[in-house]
Amino acid sequence: MFVSEKQIEIRYAETDQMGVVYHANYLVWMEIGRTQLVSDAGFNYAGLEEQGYISPVLDLSIQYKKAMRYGQVATVKTWVESHSRLKTVYGYEILHEDGSIAATATSLHTLVKKDSFRPYPLSKVDPVWDAKYLEIALNKK
Repeated sequence: MFVSEKQIEIRYAETDQMGVVYHANYLVWMEIGRTQLVSDAGFNYAGLEEQGYISPVLDLSIQYKKAMRYGQVATVKTWVESHSRLKTVYGYEILHEDGSIAATATSLHTLVKKDSFRPYPLSKVDPVWDAKYLEIALNKK
């Protein structure tokens, strides 16, 4: 299974007054994880933007399991859960240093033309990238 990993040192600014990571920061970490996965797969998201495409979030689901705190290191694991003509679902696990799960999540994305916001198949923009995502999704957990 193709899983990307990214470690993130938890900064004080990411926590609330109790020293616990504020819930919205997990979403930022997920974006960092997606970017790492794209890079690890050999592609460049900025290149899509330069061609006039963006990939907005259509849906997001996150389950918080165990709080993370300032000074810890989070590991974000990211994979392609499913990929079809117009939709990609990414899966995530955010782990404590001891391997225990802090959060699990999925995010649903589509590819759209930046100027019109009309959906556009990845297979028409970058067939190699599309094929890699199909391969990753077929070989998931």
